[in-house]
Amino acid sequence: MSSEGCVFCRIVRGEIPSRKVFEDDSTLAMLDVSPLAPGHILVVPKIHFERVEDLSPEISNALFSTVQRLTGPVRRSVNAHALTIGINDGREAGQVVPHVHIHIIPRDRNDGGGTIHSIMSRRPRLSEDDMARIAEKILKEDSSS
Repeated sequence: MSSEGCVFCRIVRGEIPSRKVFEDDSTLAMLDVSPLAPGHILVVPKIHFERVEDLSPEISNALFSTVQRLTGPVRRSVNAHALTIGINDGREAGQVVPHVHIHIIPRDRNDGGGTIHSIMSRRPRLSEDDMARIAEKILKEDSSS
């Protein structure tokens, strides 16, 4: 999807209203229109990037600085005990809008939500050799970047 039709880019440009809770030169944070909990916000870079790996180091730093800045205010504003912070990176991971966005979701002990590990109902059984091969491939991919 191009930035022209992207709902988050349209919000950044002011074409679609949102409940902004923070904005600076590089990022915008807003209430999620389909919240999982009161105070659920999304933090987006103002420049269109589809995946986390596409972010420039400067935008990545700005994005995560905004997340860090807002965690305390979000948690305190709704009297939450904790937060889940997550990114769905790609359609198969649940990314509905193909524009990087970070969810900050207030959590409480009895909210019915699960941990990050609960998103996978079938977990692989990996041997130590499998783990070593995967680690080696990741290291090789990273060094070729």
